[in-house]
Amino acid sequence: MSELIVSSYNIHKAVGTDMRRDPARTVRVIAEIGADIVALQEVDRRFGDRKGVLDASLLRAETGLEPVALTDRLGAQAHGWHGNLLLLRGAEVEQARAVTLPGLEPRGAIVADIRMQGQPLRIIAAHLGLLHQSRLLQARFLSQEIMGGDGRPTLVMGDFNEWRLGAGCSLMPLRRELRAVKRSARTIPSFPAQLPVLPLDRIIGCRQAELRDLRTHDSVLARKASDHLPILAGLSLPRAQSAVM
Repeated sequence: MSELIVSSYNIHKAVGTDMRRDPARTVRVIAEIGADIVALQEVDRRFGDRKGVLDASLLRAETGLEPVALTDRLGAQAHGWHGNLLLLRGAEVEQARAVTLPGLEPRGAIVADIRMQGQPLRIIAAHLGLLHQSRLLQARFLSQEIMGGDGRPTLVMGDFNEWRLGAGCSLMPLRRELRAVKRSARTIPSFPAQLPVLPLDRIIGCRQAELRDLRTHDSVLARKASDHLPILAGLSLPRAQSAVM
């Protein structure tokens, strides 16, 4: 199987660093990335009807990506679940669940079991909370979603709202509980978009999901379209007969 490109992008409700809401500009950035799997955050308005901010038809036409449907999403007009949306190119979706994350703030994640070119893969797309204690609870919750299931390769992506890397990092429970699971995890600064210094956005590969060349998508358009830069990486999966342990 050829290497896939995976990406995570907090689109900031399509409001750019120039304070203009421009959904078409956001779609152009997603098209620039050219990824096969994209986890988006903040795709819906936070209050009121929580209406999605993107044009789904334009998104499909410009990027070739298909949103994963969630029957139990938050709000009839929302794109995703608590602002999370998962986009796929040429994938077979076996099941996709919207899960509620623990913590004081309303937060959620998408857990999707898919096949890409016949290869099984679990994707967890999440946006973690602003509070340290909430992120600790959410990291433990996500570790259980990674350890569960049929053991297929797993990809965890999203805005984790954590910049610390040492003992004070709220993601340490996630790391400790995954010591037995082969994983690849590195960090790269992605926030703020115009001068990135904080690694808030993460892509973690577990259970034989190998990541390579983690980087930001740093274009003139991306620096204007959101307060986060998109991050992306190459993803290699094992051959089908050895994909499930």
